[in-house]
Amino acid sequence: MASPVAAQARKLLRDLALRPPLLAARSQAVQLTPRRWLNLQEYQSKKLMSDNGVKVQRFFVADSANEALEAAKRLNAKEIVLKAQILAGGRGKGVFSSGLKGGVHLTKDPQVVGQLAKQMIGYNLATKQTPKEGVKVNKVMVAEALDISRETYLAILMDRSCNGPVLVGSPQGGVDIEEVAASNPELIFKEEIDIIEGIKDSQAQRMAENLGFLGPLKNQAADQIKKLYNLFLKIDATQVEVNPFGETPEGQVVCFDAKINFDDNAEFRQKDIFAMDDKSENEPIENEAAKYDLKYIGLDGNIACFVNGAGLAMATCDIIFLNGGKPANFLDLGGGVKEAQVYQAFKLLTADPKVEAILVNIFGGIVNCAIIANGITKACRELELKVPLVVRLEGTNVHEAQNILSNSGLPITSAVDLEDAAKKSVASVAKK
Repeated sequence: MASPVAAQARKLLRDLALRPPLLAARSQAVQLTPRRWLNLQEYQSKKLMSDNGVKVQRFFVADSANEALEAAKRLNAKEIVLKAQILAGGRGKGVFSSGLKGGVHLTKDPQVVGQLAKQMIGYNLATKQTPKEGVKVNKVMVAEALDISRETYLAILMDRSCNGPVLVGSPQGGVDIEEVAASNPELIFKEEIDIIEGIKDSQAQRMAENLGFLGPLKNQAADQIKKLYNLFLKIDATQVEVNPFGETPEGQVVCFDAKINFDDNAEFRQKDIFAMDDKSENEPIENEAAKYDLKYIGLDGNIACFVNGAGLAMATCDIIFLNGGKPANFLDLGGGVKEAQVYQAFKLLTADPKVEAILVNIFGGIVNCAIIANGITKACRELELKVPLVVRLEGTNVHEAQNILSNSGLPITSAVDLEDAAKKSVASVAKK
């Protein structure tokens, strides 16, 4: 059974560990350094869709109560939905530091929108997915509320098994698609799309029919599906998920809520989109780590983990826990590492007051262990490291790396394997 710490780490690492590559194979001469995923607020995703012909609710964005009131008046809608804009889920059941309950509210009165926005903007909203103290709300989305007569599910994603995009849909929307796949797999429909030919009219029509759209709605849904696919390609997305992809009593097909994931390697040609990246909800140390292409995740223990690779990070968390310790964090170097990155990594780890020991666990495939060793010794000297340091290295140039560490004259404890490293790290903290 996995430790609670590892479970927490797995949740945070899921995107990194399970992210599907766009191509089944890469040339060994090419090194790709994965980076943190782009985070867009709901209103930003909806604007991207609207700008590309996808039908969404009419909406405005406000960063003050007065702006929210004016937006509600401009909408001139029968009913208005006001949504706090944070990246975490569970907003509807969240609680504000102002005392207001719920980050999503429905009203027919524009004046009420202004009153509610006053209790939202500038206050922290705590949900099941935020830290205990919540996340500060800087903007709200004021949108037209539409009735939904039927909900379906639609997604476009890159699938490694078919080396290209796949349409996935279900007539059962508005719920967890994993639950539908488990209980009613016959209600999951797929269309593999040839990346060269693009989506065919027949595929869009067939998916619309499988989703249960009838009559004129079938053609309308098929048109929306094609526009979503064109958006998927245009913005270098790895996934566009619309849930619900619904119809209204007035006979409109609308994308009510959407999640878009982007290929971070396409940042060089999607500069406008990546400029919208909202980093305000990140821990400052995460933003600092990202500057050096390092991935940092904070945990609640006292042994810092310095690793390369998401899988190795989870294993390191597990084995520390199983030996009676608790990880304070871990920091993932990734591939193609330079000495300067190792130095910055140590600088970040030692800045955490919770850290009482550091465990370095490196398996050198792409990573050169000698570079890591040189970076470690440089960091120890220049930062005057004051906490115990346990190092386990294996792989490329490991013998040269071990010589660098043993001849450094620094108080570095070497470990022969991961089990040994975990035991020595836990023991070093216990001695204090």
